[in-house]
Amino acid sequence: MNAQDYINREDKYGAHNYHPLPVVLERGEGPFVWDVDGKRYFDFLSAYSAVNQGHCHPAIVKALTEQAKKLTLTSRAFYNNVLGEYEEYVTKYFGYDKVLPMNSGAEGDETALKLCRKWGYKKKGIKQDQAKIICCEGNFHGRTITIISMSVDPEARNDYGPFTPGFIKIPYNDIPALEKALEDPDVAGFLVEPIQGEAGVFVPDEGYLKKAYDLCHKKNVLFIADEVQSGIARTGKLLACDHEGVRPDILILGKALSGGIMPISAVLADDDIMLTILPGEHGSTFGGNCLAAKVSIAALEVIKNEKLAENADRLGKIFREELKSVKSDMIELVRGKGLLNAVVIKPKNGKQAWDVCLAMRDNGVLAKPTHDHIIRFAPPLIITEKQIREAIGLIKETFKLFE
Repeated sequence: MNAQDYINREDKYGAHNYHPLPVVLERGEGPFVWDVDGKRYFDFLSAYSAVNQGHCHPAIVKALTEQAKKLTLTSRAFYNNVLGEYEEYVTKYFGYDKVLPMNSGAEGDETALKLCRKWGYKKKGIKQDQAKIICCEGNFHGRTITIISMSVDPEARNDYGPFTPGFIKIPYNDIPALEKALEDPDVAGFLVEPIQGEAGVFVPDEGYLKKAYDLCHKKNVLFIADEVQSGIARTGKLLACDHEGVRPDILILGKALSGGIMPISAVLADDDIMLTILPGEHGSTFGGNCLAAKVSIAALEVIKNEKLAENADRLGKIFREELKSVKSDMIELVRGKGLLNAVVIKPKNGKQAWDVCLAMRDNGVLAKPTHDHIIRFAPPLIITEKQIREAIGLIKETFKLFE
């Protein structure tokens, strides 16, 4: 089979809910992936920041295979000998009393929403079915019906209604709008991405998160951070909230929590919040499975031992500086933090961000547009300075093709 055969087979038998870049990958190692023809590429998407530790990191693969030979799944109907080890490790790692393990990022967000509402009724004293959660326009928290009820993106929402009530939508990076929304006594929480990834790596003004956090606490409202994409060293700190010294009341993690090996997500909070959910009130058959526990410990060890947050901070500055120096009519703006960056593309001669990504693919760098006019650049955090400078050279060559 050639590359087109693989593409045709997916098109015939799979749902058409994605529009992938036309490249068929079969192997990955570190910051690189190889297609079915053996061509090597720099991966500058990292599976939407799930592969922060690089593709197939040997320490994480070892943890997976060793546990897979012993026990993979018990469900939560019984105890097993590794879940507690993981729970102790991850809570101490991030500094919380308790963790509730789930699988996908969307499940993590759903869990946080339920936890926030439960706290609102049990602790804040909001009347039943009246709790509200503030969210931001331009957000991306997942694809469930309830989560897209918070979205303003027509592609995410069209023909999926009726939607779940109980959300107040305000502009992102707008403190006065948050202040006004917080006047409602039935507000239980404020859910926010420290950096909006899917919106095109929208970095808020400096001080926004701290001001928002302080306002929430003044009104006895939970500050909930969705760090599924921005967390786990991606932005140059362990969490993006760490840039402003903010400790979320509820923290949502996913993606790189497994290093891209399997779906793992987690919600962290202290006892006063987490223990409002009692046995039988929430759960997941696969959440906290034995494989996930061992894999996540290994993935987080890699982040710490290989100093990936520090690497992301240092190389991110180089990346933005180099991209800002490119003389191209198509580059409107370069923005980001750490190794979560984006270039806003101005169409030229009918060519758009998609065309730039196709040309970059031909030059050996893989990235993907978001919202048609923005290219997100997020390589694995294990990339070296030599490697990222090589990739930057290829990106610069690509933009020259459109002069």
